[in-house]
Amino acid sequence: MVTPTGEATDQADGPGPERPAAAPAAEQKRAKQHSMLRETGGIVLTALIISLLVKTFLVQAFYVPSGSMEPTLHGCPGCRDDRIMVSKLSTHLGGIHRGDVVVFRDRFGWLPDQPASDRGLRGHLHSFLTFIGLAPASAESDLVKRVIAVGGDTVVGRDGAVYVDGAKLTEPYLYPGSNASGPTRFRVTVPQGSLWVMGDHRDASADSRAHMNGPGHGFVRVDDVVGRAFAVVWPLDRATILRRPPTFDQPVLQRHG
Repeated sequence: MVTPTGEATDQADGPGPERPAAAPAAEQKRAKQHSMLRETGGIVLTALIISLLVKTFLVQAFYVPSGSMEPTLHGCPGCRDDRIMVSKLSTHLGGIHRGDVVVFRDRFGWLPDQPASDRGLRGHLHSFLTFIGLAPASAESDLVKRVIAVGGDTVVGRDGAVYVDGAKLTEPYLYPGSNASGPTRFRVTVPQGSLWVMGDHRDASADSRAHMNGPGHGFVRVDDVVGRAFAVVWPLDRATILRRPPTFDQPVLQRHG
């Protein structure tokens, strides 16, 4: 078109096309925050699922609340309880062997009844973290002992010594001065699919010996084994790998187990 002064303009006769309005900065910021929250939530959820799967099928942490396995494992009221790592693949890959330190479920009521208590929010939070594998479980609800004999073995305790299939055990892992067999003589044959377990602190361990007259007759079912303890990871000054001792390498014990 032409202006009254006769100068041409580049303005179109009609209204030009509308430009899209730019998103307000605040809206862009909110969208970015929502995206970050979704990503963070996804990462946390994935981590929780992985932790739960690892705890359920592979490895779980436990802490030791008693002194029945001293000096191998420390634990007592007011002490720095040992934290141990337990492999759950043991019963499926290679099985359980004599000399292994195992955690097992208390099927036959070896543990004393625990008084009910309201643990509050902190206790429930710890239970949740334990369930998903982010906090160590307590051996107060399970037990930890050393496997002395497996299915088919005959175990004899007498005169301060333990014999398995006639072979006298030399047990360097015992608490100093501990009576290896205890005050009472015993002779048992372990059923197939079961274990005979004892604590390393024999004078302070209510193990298979103490339950021979109760349900299960002192035997632990292999199916009740949670897993094999393979390492102490806390406190750091006690961190170590738990290896099977050479005590059970005698030829007579190599026939099975």
